[in-house]
Amino acid sequence: MRTHSKNLSDTIVNILIYIFFIAFTLICIFPFYYLFINTISNNDLSSKGLINFIPKGIHFTNYLQVLKIRGLGQAAFITLSRTVIGTALTVFASAFLGFLFTKKEMWGRKFWYRFVIITMYFNAGIMPWYITMMNLKLTNNFLAYVLPSIISPFNIILVKTFIEGIPESLQEAAEIDGAGLYTIFFKIVMPLIKPILATITIFSAVGQWNSFTDTLFLVTDSKLFTLQFVLYKYLNEASSLAALIKNSQSGIAAANIANMQTATSVRMTVSMIVVIPILFVYPYFQRHFVKGVMIGAVKG
Repeated sequence: MRTHSKNLSDTIVNILIYIFFIAFTLICIFPFYYLFINTISNNDLSSKGLINFIPKGIHFTNYLQVLKIRGLGQAAFITLSRTVIGTALTVFASAFLGFLFTKKEMWGRKFWYRFVIITMYFNAGIMPWYITMMNLKLTNNFLAYVLPSIISPFNIILVKTFIEGIPESLQEAAEIDGAGLYTIFFKIVMPLIKPILATITIFSAVGQWNSFTDTLFLVTDSKLFTLQFVLYKYLNEASSLAALIKNSQSGIAAANIANMQTATSVRMTVSMIVVIPILFVYPYFQRHFVKGVMIGAVKG
């Protein structure tokens, strides 16, 4: 009798857990779904908040209009370049420094490790940062997108902790066989730390892809504008234009323009374009993500 009662209670608990997580998943997915259906629905209905669950008047004009933005191709190339190059450099530097900080024979290991970590807690502020970047000739320079982000204290901590969980006997055996520092790093350590590398790749790639404040402060050359910055500018301009059209009495032509694009349709289309690439990349690294964070965060 007790066994039957226990099995029944376990089943009820499992059902409740499934219901909870299904509901939680739907809550997480719905904002993306809401954005998408509003970008492909009638712009006039969307601007009035009448599109909530089912798209109406389906069209893809919003995406076609956004893709016609002048300089969008160049901006996409700059963003893709900074994401790929910046992420690769950040991951390599984090992996190599994290590895070095585990080597007891490293000169001044504790000092340099603390020197790097302390930058997580102290920030000079925007003006000193801008003056430093200007003195380093990193204004209107593509290197401004990748150099400052190469050293990431948080990523170094994750890699260092992860490596400390690997048996030292592996490295010692390689040293006995005559392997040097770089051989051990590339042939022994790197293959074993793929989960944490995938984790910091996600962190770095998302940060690089979404960043536009460095463009706002450091770049005036339109050839170096990032995708997010161009879309941000267009968003502001489109919002102003939509408001102007709405309040004007210019006639039929203006009304047609307002029906084709509104501030709401532009805002949501821009948001989808920014999010879509990350949504495609993230699942590829998902299988390593949880394992990398858990092992890299807690030793042992």
